[in-house]
Amino acid sequence: MSTEKVDTWMDSYDNPMKKVVQAMRKVIMADERVTEDIKWQAPTFMYKGNIASFFPRSKKHASLMFHKGAEIPGVFPNLEGDGKESRSFKVASLDDLEAKKDELTAIVNAWCALRDGG
Repeated sequence: MSTEKVDTWMDSYDNPMKKVVQAMRKVIMADERVTEDIKWQAPTFMYKGNIASFFPRSKKHASLMFHKGAEIPGVFPNLEGDGKESRSFKVASLDDLEAKKDELTAIVNAWCALRDGG
């Protein structure tokens, strides 16, 4: 379920990637376990901890930072990064999201399963 706070943030979000960000939000929020809020001045998704936040200044792609992405079990080719904790997921267009939608859904599912102990 989306929140009014994030709806309000989206209403004022002026960025060429706005439609992609909105579409990614819809994919993530399709999982009923996930909640959202504004943290760090951006939409952030949560389930038993922070899952990911948008990087709102990105104008060439929608960029979603998975705070503890290195801990998410599974193989996700579009979950980028080699740091100790975070990973990013970038989407360049609505067509690109369509191609990556199943992977984004699987990442969210894997996070929730991990947080549930399984």
